[in-house]
Amino acid sequence: MKYFLSLIVLTFHLFLLGADEKPLKLEAVKCTSIPIIDGDITDEAWKQAAFITNLIEFRPEAGDLEKADERTEAYLMYNDQGIYFAGRCYESSLDRISKELKGRDGFGTNDYIGLVFDTYSDNINGFEYFVTPLGEQWDAKMSPGNNSNNGGEDFGWNAVWTSAVKMHDKGWDFEMFIPFSAIRFGKDKVQDWGLNIIRRRRKTEEQFTWNPINPTKNGFLTQEGYWTGLKDIKPPVRLQFSPYFSVYTNHFPSASKDIKSWSSQVNGGLDLKYGISQAYTLDAILIPDFGQVQSDNRVLNLSPFEVKFNENRNFFSEGIELFNKGGLFYSRRIGGSPLYYYRPGENLSQNETIAKNPSETKLINASKISGRSQSGLGIGFLNAITKPTYATIEDLSDETSRKELTNPLTNYNVLVLDQTMKNNSSVTLFNSNVMRNGSEYDSNVSAFLFDQNDRKNTWNLNGKIAMSKFWFDEEKTKPGVSGALGFGKTSGVFTFRYSGEYSDDRYSHNDLGYFTNNNFINNNLYMGYRIFKPRGWYNRVNFNFNIGVSHLAKKIVDIDKTYQNAFVNMNVNTQTKKLNFFGLFLGYNPSRNDFYEPRTAGYFLYKGSRWNLDMWMESNSAKKLSWYYELFASKFANYYNGKFVEANFGPRYRFSSKISLAYNLSWEPSWNSIGFAANASDGNIILGRRNVNTVSNVVETKFSFSTKSWLTWRARHYLSSVNYKEFYALQKDGSLKSNPLFTENKNNNVNFFNIDMIYTWQFAPGSFFNLVWKNNAFTSNDRSDTRYFNNLKGILKSEQNNNISLKVIYFFDCLKLKK
Repeated sequence: MKYFLSLIVLTFHLFLLGADEKPLKLEAVKCTSIPIIDGDITDEAWKQAAFITNLIEFRPEAGDLEKADERTEAYLMYNDQGIYFAGRCYESSLDRISKELKGRDGFGTNDYIGLVFDTYSDNINGFEYFVTPLGEQWDAKMSPGNNSNNGGEDFGWNAVWTSAVKMHDKGWDFEMFIPFSAIRFGKDKVQDWGLNIIRRRRKTEEQFTWNPINPTKNGFLTQEGYWTGLKDIKPPVRLQFSPYFSVYTNHFPSASKDIKSWSSQVNGGLDLKYGISQAYTLDAILIPDFGQVQSDNRVLNLSPFEVKFNENRNFFSEGIELFNKGGLFYSRRIGGSPLYYYRPGENLSQNETIAKNPSETKLINASKISGRSQSGLGIGFLNAITKPTYATIEDLSDETSRKELTNPLTNYNVLVLDQTMKNNSSVTLFNSNVMRNGSEYDSNVSAFLFDQNDRKNTWNLNGKIAMSKFWFDEEKTKPGVSGALGFGKTSGVFTFRYSGEYSDDRYSHNDLGYFTNNNFINNNLYMGYRIFKPRGWYNRVNFNFNIGVSHLAKKIVDIDKTYQNAFVNMNVNTQTKKLNFFGLFLGYNPSRNDFYEPRTAGYFLYKGSRWNLDMWMESNSAKKLSWYYELFASKFANYYNGKFVEANFGPRYRFSSKISLAYNLSWEPSWNSIGFAANASDGNIILGRRNVNTVSNVVETKFSFSTKSWLTWRARHYLSSVNYKEFYALQKDGSLKSNPLFTENKNNNVNFFNIDMIYTWQFAPGSFFNLVWKNNAFTSNDRSDTRYFNNLKGILKSEQNNNISLKVIYFFDCLKLKK
């Protein structure tokens, strides 16, 4: 009976939270005098501003008011140049302020306060500006995710604005000035913007907002208040350019006297931003230089699909939310691996060797246009051109050489039209083209997407239909088609989502997107239940249940099977009162047919059932010492009782607000796993039973000299050792037959070692001085060795490639130059 009454009380409380609340309104005040942005809020100019207080708690206890001695007071006003925001974050004790220097957009464990603007009042697209107690800035664009109105924050987007902070015995004060050049808005004479103010206190994990946020309701921008009556604001002329100069020195030891171990390079170029109109911006780079981006986390890939890497180049990671619609764009294709990178090794004559084979294509230039009009039309256009790439092949018998084309001159472009509609809905048209010089094939992908919500933002219907085409020597192939449809309840304590996907066997968006496979029909169902009311030992709890099944859309020749796989799993995760997080996952995969592991069309590998268990925990990150761990285990019910384990452990220690040290250990052993080994000369497809041991160690540290200057150091060692126990010939029915005649050594032992050390100095707004040292080494052999320190010693003694670079970027704003 006690639990029944508790359930009634909880349901009634959530019903009250779910009731429609009218958004708050704040009348915009246009100031006649402006404050000095120095962190001193006693400036007389702030007396003109609108005064804001009484923020409402969002987490962990939704609906509560701030405590009097930890309250927030803020001031907001504007003039013809931009927006002024200031205030005081009270604290009962300075020890309760969480602060550390992490650099621009570096979250760390900082308290923060900031503004969120929805300048078009479409509840979909927003701009965020935050400051921390030590004066560091964060900014981001908010946009809906792929077929999800919950959206995401793009912290790769950066604007140039000013701020200052002062700490004192009552808490900390802040001042911000956001010029209109740092935000996008319409040209109406009188405008109303969506507005919210957010404050977060990390040591208690309390989050407060000006306009109340209901955690059971879908979306954040859908619950903003309004800043009303902005008059006669005009988008300024936006012309900003950042010329750069860079110098590189590279050393890689060469055994040949004819090949120099040292090389150097001097580069110069220009990044340009131009406001085509009040809504749309042109970004262009002339003679790009991406030599200082962080090294990729390279791995030994035993799967039939390529590894997907993160995008570390600013141009392709900043402000590309429109291009990411539908998941059809993968920017690493531009300037990525040459189309025919492996072809030179297949065409070698006797006495020939590959002297040089670039692993990346070189970008000539790139430009993009993006933005959204007052009517809600978002336009994104990106174009990039890469140089032809050649491999150099030497003939050792007569010391001659020849070049072989591995990638032709290529043009990439993407066009996206995204129209927002009522009820936080949108429709999108997407098109991408890859055009190659000469006789190499061209490709095109076109897609239509829609995301529709009901008036109360409770129910959602979304979908996608895409078509791909290819041209070989001016011959167009039949188009491929793919589609998706989803429906679900997105608000409330109980949510669910059904999604179905289809692809025929001709569809592919691989040329300008990340793509693994086609020819499937997938059906998935998600059901979740969320508890937001803190009770007992927890602040909040999430439960969800998932089930899905996949079939081939079209039977493969000579195989009378279409079933691929299925899954069912349950998850629970929670935050405790001590601000620790933990979760538990239990899953089951019935027996399945793998059509991809054989690497040959017309074959499949039968796999038995699989149980999966995952447990993870993350401690309170606001403490000096924090950590996380995850333990995932799988047990296979086929072929010698295979097992797989993945263990991750990551402690982090903050010595002070200026220096921190983080470590990550990942261990992934597997026993008796079955995987592709080779295509034998007798025509058999050979699979092997193997033990795989993978270990990754990453150490990262950062020392901040000030809010404008910091040094980061990151070292990573990755080891993967593969030891084959037995080989089999794959049969047409998906079974395996022992093949003792196959005796090739397919063992593998791979090591990657990287160091990235970067010193950054922001010597002026938007202007940076970067000094970078990068070291990398790679070893590979066919002698499986699981001894970690033996491998580490070996790679440290191997040939190392060292690169030192200096790059200076200076930011010019034509408005300031004009003044």
